[in-house]
Amino acid sequence: MRRLRNVKIVATLGPASNDYDTIRALHEAGADVFRLNMSHGSHDEIRERHRTIRQVEKDLDSPIAILADLQGPKLRVGVFANDAEDLQEGAAFRLDLDETPGDSSRVCLPHPEIFAALEVGARLLVNDGKIRLIVQDCGQDYANCTVEVGGTISNRKGVNVPDVVLPLAALSAKDRDDLEFVCKLGVDWLALSFVQRAKDVFEARALADGRASILSKIEKPAAVEAFDDILDASDGIMVARGDLGVELPVSAVPPIQKRLVRRCRGAAKPVIVATQMLESMIESPMPTRAEVSDVATAIYEGTDAIMLSAESAAGSYPIEAVQTMNKVAIEVEADPTYTQIIAASRTAKGTTIADGIVAAAREIAEKTDIKAICCFTQSGTTALLTARERPGVPIIAMTPATGTARRLCLSWGCHCVMTPELERFKGAVVNAARAARAGGFASEADQIVVTAGVPFNVPGTTNILRIAPCDERLIYNTDPG
Repeated sequence: MRRLRNVKIVATLGPASNDYDTIRALHEAGADVFRLNMSHGSHDEIRERHRTIRQVEKDLDSPIAILADLQGPKLRVGVFANDAEDLQEGAAFRLDLDETPGDSSRVCLPHPEIFAALEVGARLLVNDGKIRLIVQDCGQDYANCTVEVGGTISNRKGVNVPDVVLPLAALSAKDRDDLEFVCKLGVDWLALSFVQRAKDVFEARALADGRASILSKIEKPAAVEAFDDILDASDGIMVARGDLGVELPVSAVPPIQKRLVRRCRGAAKPVIVATQMLESMIESPMPTRAEVSDVATAIYEGTDAIMLSAESAAGSYPIEAVQTMNKVAIEVEADPTYTQIIAASRTAKGTTIADGIVAAAREIAEKTDIKAICCFTQSGTTALLTARERPGVPIIAMTPATGTARRLCLSWGCHCVMTPELERFKGAVVNAARAARAGGFASEADQIVVTAGVPFNVPGTTNILRIAPCDERLIYNTDPG
């Protein structure tokens, strides 16, 4: 299913988008990747959503990526005798391990690992930062705090600790169970929450054991500080702006987003910009102008994908939200300023033959009348390198591996086409020409760039670039072998 844009759209499934007709409509409207949020829904519900996605994929003959988003450890206060208390600015408030219901002076925080890491002066943010506590004194089982920003605190509200690296694994017992469950189901991407260091990614990768690619969510200051190491350890990145905006000043989030997107692009690894992109469309059929501008900004930055959360999972207008993102993307990418920004932000990376091949393919395509770049890829690496170049023509990623085609649905500009395993380069060129014509990328009178590796079906061997006609008679008359 050809898209008229390069940026990809990730749609979260939930109560508003559970059935076959809605999921199919979401894909037809523009959703390239479906996110299964493991924080919500039983394994039976997740299994049914997965089955439905694969049925839509089969019926439409269109590869679809499935991303399972692991919950991560959840830090929450305990309960209050009165269910809620009002905390006044400047008042003293104590957090401890005592499970006795709390009052206006204290409450249980059932996480000894937090107390082990706290230092005097550290901040604790409760209920998405609506309440802010400053640690005045702490020990292994308590923290005496001053209320810096007051408000109503109630049962089991979330706690963020932005100023310290917590001695917590990114994977809870639930996450380990969920990871094994979705890997057996056959998801393509695992989104890892609560990442603080590269070690967290290594743990998830070992458990996945090659069954899914690892996407690290950047939602904590520690992850921003350790980003280069985390990026090296990951297959992709999600800029989770919601939690970042809680733990960091909101003014710091836009430049962080821009830097992280740029670094991911340089590393040829897909990046998703997520959270509150079209938040008002949970209840309204029309987004705000500010939201549209936010989506456009992420696209101008060159992100691989933009994501809908509650908008498509629980909102009243899930299909309209995807349609809106699709329209904004088409409009932005048609803007000459977009092309200028993308070109200006392109930096030469890598010294391998494959790096040179894809850079040359982009240069040739943009300076001549080439309609598409067709890259044959076994593992997906060549397509990722081509996407890093952000060429001005479509990328047709041709692969015999179903898993590769699905994973590439998250990557900028990649139109994924399944192809049989090939032994000869002439056959590859013919298949590329057929795919370009069938997808409406080119006519018989046009030319395409074909990149491939010989020997075929061996990852990491990209070593050929061919300017090929889309007329098969010319291919057979002019191509050796």
